[in-house]
Amino acid sequence: MLGAVLVTGCGGRPTTHHKPGTSHQEATGGAGALLDARDGTGHRLREVPASGAPAVRVETRPDSDGGWNVHLLVERFQFTPETTGDAALPGRGYARLLLGGREIARAYGPWAHVPAGARALTARLFADDHTVWAVAGRPVETTARLGAGAPDASPGTPTLTLTHVPTSATPSGRTVDITITDGSVQPPPSRIELKKGELLTLRVTSDRADTLHVHGYDRELSLSPGRTATLTLTADRTGLFEVETHTSALVLTQLVVR
Repeated sequence: MLGAVLVTGCGGRPTTHHKPGTSHQEATGGAGALLDARDGTGHRLREVPASGAPAVRVETRPDSDGGWNVHLLVERFQFTPETTGDAALPGRGYARLLLGGREIARAYGPWAHVPAGARALTARLFADDHTVWAVAGRPVETTARLGAGAPDASPGTPTLTLTHVPTSATPSGRTVDITITDGSVQPPPSRIELKKGELLTLRVTSDRADTLHVHGYDRELSLSPGRTATLTLTADRTGLFEVETHTSALVLTQLVVR
């Protein structure tokens, strides 16, 4: 058996060192047993005991455009967008959202959005190394019905208000200004609706050093304290994509490209 050692690098992120010919997933130690079985999307299961295993449930609220705001309530689990792709550690990772067995989005925090027309949503928990947390050979997941007849969220459950982010139109596309101060995002995290092929410029000013990440586009931008950093991209992929910071794990906005 090939052993693995979890270490912390200069950035404080867990990594694995393993022998040539051993995959990153196989080298991860101390986080359950890697199974040969895979889920419906082709990812290997990582078995953990039922006692102390992560759990997830979903609460949903309709939005004004016919879609759904999704709140993932997890137990014994922590969303860790800053270490996605690293070693699997117990009770850490992210979630994938599936409609009809097909992945439509990844959730790196407790809030997500599902477009109109969805009838049943499955939220499945993944480790940082993209294996699926599992108990008794089954993925840790939950499925919620949407639409008429679906149970309402519990009274008093906080909701995420999605509004349109103020943007300015320019000959070369649209520009969005975002400011981060003391862990607060202004304007509040919202949804930016774009047409496929539209050019978007994000101008972000942060009061501390961090890294901005546009999920789905794999674009990153270094943020320096007190300086405005600019990232421009062409929205050439359709879907829902979150814009987050790595260190502070803040959701800055969501891009909806149609």
